[in-house]
Amino acid sequence: MLRMVTIGVYGFDAESFLQHLRQADVRLLLDVRQRRGVRGPDYAWANSLRLQAALAQARIAYEHHPELAPTTELRQLQYAEDDRQGVGKRSRRELSAEYTHRYTTEILDHADLTPLLSTLPTSGTTALLCVERTPEACHRSLITQRLTAHHPITTTHLHPP
Repeated sequence: MLRMVTIGVYGFDAESFLQHLRQADVRLLLDVRQRRGVRGPDYAWANSLRLQAALAQARIAYEHHPELAPTTELRQLQYAEDDRQGVGKRSRRELSAEYTHRYTTEILDHADLTPLLSTLPTSGTTALLCVERTPEACHRSLITQRLTAHHPITTTHLHPP
């Protein structure tokens, strides 16, 4: 059975992020962000090139999967709902129903996950990365729901310290 974890950027610093990946025996990190940058000096370590360098030093492979990232339009849809509820992106607790429906029908229903699964390491763990602190506030939870519903995969969500 394949093992997968999900992890966000928010709430981690570079050291604790890598420590959580090492403790989970992550061998491959799948970046499912559309834009692979994070604003603010606290998260500069998570910008693509810096992150890839740190992962390489930790002997963790890196792949970007933009086909699983939400489009700009979908992100704007969620931001509008966040504004309506008065929550910021970094404090969001859940995805809106409309975002969830549209991400599922516009992205997941068109993604062929079988080739991706065939490349995952059979020893160790694969990590899905996005930025949100909790998986319920991020599309990575929708990806793992789809994967575990149709494939023999165990999933754990890693949370910041």
